[in-house]
Amino acid sequence: QVQLVESGGGLVQAGGSLRLSCAASGRTFSDYAIGWFRQAPGKEREFVARISRGGGNAYYADSVAGRFTISRDNAKNTVYLQMNSLKPEDTAVYYCAASALTRTAVAPGEYLYWGQGTQVTVSS
Repeated sequence: QVQLVESGGGLVQAGGSLRLSCAASGRTFSDYAIGWFRQAPGKEREFVARISRGGGNAYYADSVAGRFTISRDNAKNTVYLQMNSLKPEDTAVYYCAASALTRTAVAPGEYLYWGQGTQVTVSS
């Protein structure tokens, strides 16, 4: 089991920045790739970004590429999502999740463990 806890969400104006954190406990953190997903009201959960187990490879959804940066610190069992140039359409609950797959996984079903989510609201 891996327990994941997100933090860092909040209310920000368009054009602003937030940094989300995903703290892990339980099994060996570096055994898992970590993904960020988001879900807006009335919409399906969508992939945002993913980072490999060692942190050397990152992959982004087109909608956030160039604005968001995913990183991880395995010594601290934490993954970060730096979000810059935020837009109102980025408003959602953001979740981090752990996958045992070594290939790039973008579907929610490919992730085994999930956090409870943190709300991000971007005002116009």
